[in-house]
Amino acid sequence: MTLNRWAIPLLILGFVLFYLVPLGTHGLWIPDESRYAQIGQQILVDGNWVTPHFMDLRYFEKPIAGYWMIAIGQAIFGENLFGVRIASAVATGLSVWLAYAVARRLWNDPRKSFACALVYMTFGLIAGQAGYSNLDPQFTWWVNLSLAALWFAIDSSTRRDRAISWAVLGFACGMGFMTKGFLAFLLPVLIALPYMIWQKRFVEMVKYGLLAMLVAALVSLPWVLAVHAQEPDYWRFFFWHEHIRRFAGEDAQHGRPWWFYLPLMVVASLPWAALLPVTFKDAWRNKHQAKVVFVLLWMLLPLALFSLSKGKLPTYIMPCLLPLALLLGPALIQRVEQAKTGALRFNALVNLLLASVALLALIYFQIKKPFYDNEPQHVALLVIVLLTWIGAGALQLWRPLKLWAAPALSMGVLVLLLPASMPSSVVHNKMPDQFVLEHLAELSQAKTLLSNDLGAASALAWRLRRPDVTLYNTQGEVKYGLTYDDAKGKSIGLAEVGPWLSAARQKGPVGVVMRVKNSDESHEMDRLPKDAQRYDEGNMVILIFPQITP
Repeated sequence: MTLNRWAIPLLILGFVLFYLVPLGTHGLWIPDESRYAQIGQQILVDGNWVTPHFMDLRYFEKPIAGYWMIAIGQAIFGENLFGVRIASAVATGLSVWLAYAVARRLWNDPRKSFACALVYMTFGLIAGQAGYSNLDPQFTWWVNLSLAALWFAIDSSTRRDRAISWAVLGFACGMGFMTKGFLAFLLPVLIALPYMIWQKRFVEMVKYGLLAMLVAALVSLPWVLAVHAQEPDYWRFFFWHEHIRRFAGEDAQHGRPWWFYLPLMVVASLPWAALLPVTFKDAWRNKHQAKVVFVLLWMLLPLALFSLSKGKLPTYIMPCLLPLALLLGPALIQRVEQAKTGALRFNALVNLLLASVALLALIYFQIKKPFYDNEPQHVALLVIVLLTWIGAGALQLWRPLKLWAAPALSMGVLVLLLPASMPSSVVHNKMPDQFVLEHLAELSQAKTLLSNDLGAASALAWRLRRPDVTLYNTQGEVKYGLTYDDAKGKSIGLAEVGPWLSAARQKGPVGVVMRVKNSDESHEMDRLPKDAQRYDEGNMVILIFPQITP
């Protein structure tokens, strides 16, 4: 039984066990997952596949294709947790396959190809986002595909193969653009331009680049024109607010220092992080190889671009991790083949120590200031995760040449069990759709719905399949959508809530989901009548106001 024979089945098994199985085991995290679930669901409810809407409000922060995939997931698998998250899992699984295919082309070594795919699959940031419903796994897949196609085009020996690769690049750029925007066009140019100039192939890049541009236009232009016809202000808002302001504005969301991504790359590459020094050492030693230069450009130039941006989120660097895996895999296998155990043992020791410290911290805090309140099953799951990390570290430390892949098991078990091991306090405060589900019968009877929190409101809308939730003293990211005339009455303030409730209760029962985590939100609660049926869970409150006679 050779590794070459079992590589693909093992990766598929890991995909099913660690990516697919956990998808339905925990509620939707707010605000992201409940928002994306509701937007995807609203496409199915309204049948509008052109303009994104969030709880009946225009939502122009992203293009449409990522929402298409989330909607299709719910259409195929049901409007449930699995259906909401399957798009992220499939996109990540495709990126794992791509890591294997590109590594096979680069290194022509089945063992290195398997190592690259396995490492990428079990990078902490990649594995963690595979079961999380947002647009980053999808966008990462399209960027990965565009840059992999670029390398295949560069490495092709025939015009036909080169043309096909450039066409695939254009297709990926078009879909990436329709998932998160213009960055999908910029990243391939950012790598291709310096590389092709260095290789004296600039004219070739221009010639075939026109083909890629044509394909990208054919893919994206129908939607671009359709959304403009339906919503003429879409492109103004999306371009200035989501690109210029987020990249260069002093008031950009998620502002971070320029070095933010450097330590994050280390954390994101756990449980393989301790192999980074030898990885970069090998890359520097092989810098005369054109393919190594290409992979380094693939990793470093996007990282530099993201670091220059004013707005930063951890998931933005996900496109930098596939090239990192393409460098780390060969460095790992080379040490196995040469029986150099130092770096492998060091990696094992780091993982073992991190897990041991985490386990000791869990025991200490459970004694002094418990995270878990009489939740033996949740504690047991977390202990299993930490013991698996300790065991995998010990195995790699004991037999580094035979058991070099042990860290992959530790990350797989973490992704499989950690979401289900969350303390009840986290579940109650961050996954309100589960609380809504418990009281679905009562809330379903409500003629009118109200919420003071966008995350809770979207969870309520998704669970009830009703986007008509009125927002109470909150606007946030739907502020733009609320400016339209047809959104009047969708949001009410503190002074309006009393008369609004009186009028709404004359039509039938009113369901209210409140998030009460600070004094401002307590003040919002104080403005509500006291005759409701009330349910509390963490900082979430459900109120059912009965109908009143006019």
